[in-house]
Amino acid sequence: MLPAYTPEPYVNFGEDENARSRMLAALESVGRELGKSYPLWIDGESVSGAGTFQSISPGKLDRVVGEVAKASPEQADRAVRAAAKRFETWSQVDPFERAMILVRAAAIMRRRVYELSAWMCYEVSKPWLEAYADTCEAIDFCEFYAREMIRLSGRHETTPFADEDNSVHYIPLGVVGVIPPWNFPLAICMGMSVAALVAGNTVVLKPSSDSPVIAAKMVEILTEAGLPPGVLNFVPGGGGDVGETIVDHPLTRMVAFTGSMAVGLRINERAAKVNEGQIWVKRVILEMGGKDGTLVDETADLAAAATGAVAGAFGFQGQKCSACSRLVVVDSVYDEVLESVVEQSRKLTVGDTCVGGDDYSMGAVINEAAFKSINDYIGVGKGEGRVVLSDGEVPSGGHFIPPTIIADLDAGARISQEEIFGPVLSVIKASDFEDGLRIMNGTIYGLTGALYSRDRDRLKRARESFHVGNLYLNRKCTGALVDVQPFGGFNMSGTNSKAGGRDYMNMFLQGKSITERV
Repeated sequence: MLPAYTPEPYVNFGEDENARSRMLAALESVGRELGKSYPLWIDGESVSGAGTFQSISPGKLDRVVGEVAKASPEQADRAVRAAAKRFETWSQVDPFERAMILVRAAAIMRRRVYELSAWMCYEVSKPWLEAYADTCEAIDFCEFYAREMIRLSGRHETTPFADEDNSVHYIPLGVVGVIPPWNFPLAICMGMSVAALVAGNTVVLKPSSDSPVIAAKMVEILTEAGLPPGVLNFVPGGGGDVGETIVDHPLTRMVAFTGSMAVGLRINERAAKVNEGQIWVKRVILEMGGKDGTLVDETADLAAAATGAVAGAFGFQGQKCSACSRLVVVDSVYDEVLESVVEQSRKLTVGDTCVGGDDYSMGAVINEAAFKSINDYIGVGKGEGRVVLSDGEVPSGGHFIPPTIIADLDAGARISQEEIFGPVLSVIKASDFEDGLRIMNGTIYGLTGALYSRDRDRLKRARESFHVGNLYLNRKCTGALVDVQPFGGFNMSGTNSKAGGRDYMNMFLQGKSITERV
């Protein structure tokens, strides 16, 4: 019997000198490992790709994190077929045995927590605490989903009926295509993969081309933990060839995706088509974008609201689907809150999170396309509102953007409506609480939102009418913990799959009702 699940605790790098020393040592150690080659992994074998590509560190553009094999569509097809064959045996493995592989993987990550965090500093420019929290979340997913599979295994009783023995059992689906994002390169990649695997499915993993090395480390960890050959297949490559091969394949039973709205909708459309030889309706779960925000009314703890907005807006450079991209403040306290947010944001430091002894508040944005897109949005924002913070000091040699705040915006402005995915905060004035709630609900998204208020009636109103999948009252809108705040949104934010929640594992299973006349 496993002990009860509890989330993995974080360290405090500002106060824990031992944690700082271990992180610096890990960065130095991982630095000596940079530039190595990472092959495909198909049916338990290391395979050369049709080509290779480099994973480049966003904080230092001449730093190669790894040379990664690039799969062809034919190799993706081979991976799906191998996974389908391996499903025949893996699906019959006792659920407790499958669960224990996840528990062992969690133990491995616990031992390697600083090393894995350091890899994320290099490959996606995560600040130290953000990287450490990412590793902790990956551990949490393994521990929680292991216990969930044990809970869901075996016989589930139904209403008794005379002269019959009736029960429901949950069985695996088949081959699951897992397409994770780069911004939580270990946690989300691990969570999506192990949920599918512990349920008895086999996986074909196409990692993000911006974080393939961390995904390769995940494959190594699960292999070390005892995952059999061919159950997890690793095929980095382009979304337009490798990704679509996996999604379209008649042997793919399910697709789990986290990423942009545009790509998610394309996957949903393609997966809906029944291809030759396909004998099922493919299941799809999508976690897409957001235009999340924080609403502050005149009764709120204004200092706490400002601190929460800054943390939500600029944590990991605003590159979270849950990031506080909008700050909506009622008129009577607007100037006071805006002044506090700007003052706190000025103190944020920006730099390469991999070198020296500095634990920077912000690193670099992920790639050149993001750097250009975010700066283009800043240019749009300058024409739509009043820039109150921009052009802060940043280093050269990487994709660095300073924290940027644009105030006095209309709720319908482009930068108030479109997902920017970078360190840009739009500030909007509301006439009162109800106007603020209308503004918060006035986007195509519905992922996370926060309300700071001391008014119990307004808190109750928000519970009922603030239309987001994750609502936070009097705290920031980022930082969901596994099985503490199950995560997933409404509308164009996705299928509300509630990752890290008690409904999530059922997405990877199908119910079988069994009746025997006695």
